[in-house]
Amino acid sequence: MRKIYTICLTLVFSAILYSSAIAGDNGNWGLGFGEKGAQPRGNASTEYLKQFDAVYVGPADKKTIYLTFDAGYENGNMPAILDSLKKHNAPAAFFVVGHFVKENPELIRRMCDEGHLIGNHTYHHPDMSKIWDLESFKKELVSLEELFKEMTGKEMPRFYRPPQGKYSENNLKQAKELGYKTVFWSLAYRDWLQDNQPSREEAFGKLIPRIHPGAIVLLHSTSKTNARILDELLTRYEELGFTFGRLEELYQ
Repeated sequence: MRKIYTICLTLVFSAILYSSAIAGDNGNWGLGFGEKGAQPRGNASTEYLKQFDAVYVGPADKKTIYLTFDAGYENGNMPAILDSLKKHNAPAAFFVVGHFVKENPELIRRMCDEGHLIGNHTYHHPDMSKIWDLESFKKELVSLEELFKEMTGKEMPRFYRPPQGKYSENNLKQAKELGYKTVFWSLAYRDWLQDNQPSREEAFGKLIPRIHPGAIVLLHSTSKTNARILDELLTRYEELGFTFGRLEELYQ
């Protein structure tokens, strides 16, 4: 499961995220960065996404950061990540899949108890852009909802992140029809390769210069580097005058 998840991420993210100017292509979420500290351009505009209750970035006039983590499986890094978030009183959104919820009930309960949002990353982590009928799309989300409720006794918050950043306009419509908010991102870096983890310097080289007001930051909880640097990263963001917000605020 871990190997399949990593391969999927590698094939997609390596193609769309990490050049000096990144553009999306046919359903792959992508970004293009301009001057330091400015919000990047998404391959779909804020105005276009808004009609589907979708976002990729917050307000440009507020130095607020929205921390998000994609969690395909647990490899020992989540406790340290949660510890750092707690230390900084920083809320985060964790987009989880069925395998993670099923195998890590204690971590799921800890996330809930410490005030984090648990988002839907689908049950099986498929390429959702290839799913056109509503029932199949719905099944991927509802199956995870049901597992989450069975595990926690709570309804799953209706925030959805497309696996691998792959989407179609039809998917955006389907998610909205099911009452979901679709969440992309405005800052990420190459952090998911288990056998090629970025160094501390490489991580800060991407995550500090490109931070911007309203940033929705995507990190992977499987990253050993992220677990090691998160405390310092959050400290450095705070020193730059940023505060940490909740995704829910973007819809208020």
